[in-house]
Amino acid sequence: MSLAGPVIAVVGPTASGKSSLAEQLAVCLSSAVISVDAMQIYRGMNIGTAKTPADKRRAHLLMVDVADISQSYSAELFQKQARSYINAFLKQRRVPVLCGGTGLYLDATIDELCFPSGKAGDSARERYEQLAEKYGPDKLYALLVKRDLQSAQLIHPHNVRRVIRALEMHDQGLSYAEGNKRLHEHTPHYDCRIWGISMNRMRLYDRIERRVDKMFDAGLVEEVKRLRSQGLESSQTARQAIGYKEVLNYLEGRCTLEDAKLAVKRNTKHYAKRQLTWLRRDGRIQWLDYNRVDEKQAVQLILANLKESSN
Repeated sequence: MSLAGPVIAVVGPTASGKSSLAEQLAVCLSSAVISVDAMQIYRGMNIGTAKTPADKRRAHLLMVDVADISQSYSAELFQKQARSYINAFLKQRRVPVLCGGTGLYLDATIDELCFPSGKAGDSARERYEQLAEKYGPDKLYALLVKRDLQSAQLIHPHNVRRVIRALEMHDQGLSYAEGNKRLHEHTPHYDCRIWGISMNRMRLYDRIERRVDKMFDAGLVEEVKRLRSQGLESSQTARQAIGYKEVLNYLEGRCTLEDAKLAVKRNTKHYAKRQLTWLRRDGRIQWLDYNRVDEKQAVQLILANLKESSN
């Protein structure tokens, strides 16, 4: 285990209220929130990622706006940058608050997780990205099936980013399937107290629908137009983000605006289910039932637990 001292992580499905809870904890602890979100790291991707606007933040928010949409980014790079912030807080005897729903990024940060030597943006990755661009995701996936069927069975054919990662690992004599198995064998890097938000499905889905409506009202289409002019479509990662890919389809005339909005709602609900599946594999998580407690009670519970464990 790394530096002594507790770390708090607030996790849960999208639209469950993680950001607000994490902010309030950071305020109470005179600390900061470290975002653990694979899309909030990109500059300009604000509305569609539900990034808290700078003028509305109650606590300092780190690990957002750290990369341009044209840049390749990885869990390995996130691990390095996020840990540098965590270590700085721990040296000051302050408790950093992690917040997000990207399971791989969280595991990479709080657990002992090593990465292959290949780096994002190397010639192999660029070659696979060009292959996907020229022939489409199905051709790329067929290549993975041919080379590593076991890993291919774990990945959706249109998840280009993950298919490319699996191909990279195969080129290095490694297996994505084996690495995925090790992800759930946790060896802690930090003393991390993980708190998860849960609620009944209908309530969560209602929150998702209302959030998506607010995103479109706040100017999501205009945001995608602006990012499109900055190269969004050439980014293998950013253009696949929920909210952005659907609006791109609308802007390219493939669907109506209403169809795009419905697709964002549907895909966000599916994503929330995948997030919960990932999180429920981690027995360390202490779940907060938002059907029974509110945010104020959750804050009190977490702080009391932190105080008790430090005695």
